[in-house]
Amino acid sequence: MTQKTIYLIRHGETDYNRRGVVQGSGVDSDLNDMGRAQAMAFFQAYQHVPFDKIYISGLKRTYQTAELFIELGIPYEKLTGLNEISWGVMEGKVPGNLDNEYYRTLIEAWSSGNTALPTDGGESPEEVATRQRAAIDVIVSHPDEQTVLVAMHGRAMRILLCWLTNQPLAQMDQFEHSNLCLYKLRYDYDTAAFTIEVANDTSHLLSLALA
Repeated sequence: MTQKTIYLIRHGETDYNRRGVVQGSGVDSDLNDMGRAQAMAFFQAYQHVPFDKIYISGLKRTYQTAELFIELGIPYEKLTGLNEISWGVMEGKVPGNLDNEYYRTLIEAWSSGNTALPTDGGESPEEVATRQRAAIDVIVSHPDEQTVLVAMHGRAMRILLCWLTNQPLAQMDQFEHSNLCLYKLRYDYDTAAFTIEVANDTSHLLSLALA
């Protein structure tokens, strides 16, 4: 039985995360000091894993999150299909009261099944899932890469985990995430099925809380 193990992580913290500013795919922000510390903590916890390949989104916060592994000489590839959802006109803004109402209405619409509804000037969850499928096709097309690291983004991870586990996109908010959390997945080539073995694990960040 041929299997692939996927270590799926969300990028480390950025100043936009800390300030509650909307990032999305249109804001190419850097990790802040905490984000870099999170990346180091994850590296220290998982540098022993024999990753065959690293996949990152087209945004530099995912490159910076995986950079310590890349510096070991592990090959990496950018797949823009892994980018965060486009939040359209909301990107780069600190949500005010009216904006919060917009998000609440949007998330409620998605949760009720209207996942074809796009953000204002941006993407719908279904559009994100379509481009993600192309990216995942690339990743699973290399069975020789038995263990891979994939760095991406929060809302995009929720969408990805939903369809990978054959659940309606309306259920995406069940997949919790925080900066530099880990989801460990296994892909079975015989059944073409993904299973989640570890969910939203942040135990590697405990040392930061104690520092």
